[in-house]
Amino acid sequence: MEIWINPACSKCRGALTLLDAEGADYTVRRYLEDVPSPEEIRAVLDRLGLEPWDITRTQDAAAKELGLKEWPRDAGSRERWVTALSEHPKLIQRPIITADDGTAVVGRSEEAVRDALGRR
Repeated sequence: MEIWINPACSKCRGALTLLDAEGADYTVRRYLEDVPSPEEIRAVLDRLGLEPWDITRTQDAAAKELGLKEWPRDAGSRERWVTALSEHPKLIQRPIITADDGTAVVGRSEEAVRDALGRR
C-alpha cells in the first residue's frame, strides 16, 4: 500500500494517523517532492476508476491561473489534464491510497481510508 501525501494537509495527516492506528503496512510518497510522471498519474487514475479532472483541486490558485474550470472534460482533453497534474502536482487531490489489490481510493474521509484498508 502506498499513500501520496502533502505533509501540510490535515486530511493526509488524518489518513496516516488512521493507517498507523490500524497497523497498516504502507509507504509514504511525498508527491510534491517525488512528482508522479504522466504514466504514474494515468496508472493511478485507472486504479481509481476516475478521470484526471475528478482528482484535480480546481479551487487551487494554480488551477485558476491555468483556467482549468473552462477546460473540456472529455476523452480528447484527458492528456492535457494529466500533463497539468504532472507539471503542477499541487493540483492533485490528496491523499491517494493505492491498495495491494490493484485499486486505489482518494482518502479524504475516514470511510475511504477504511475502504483502502479493507482491500489489503
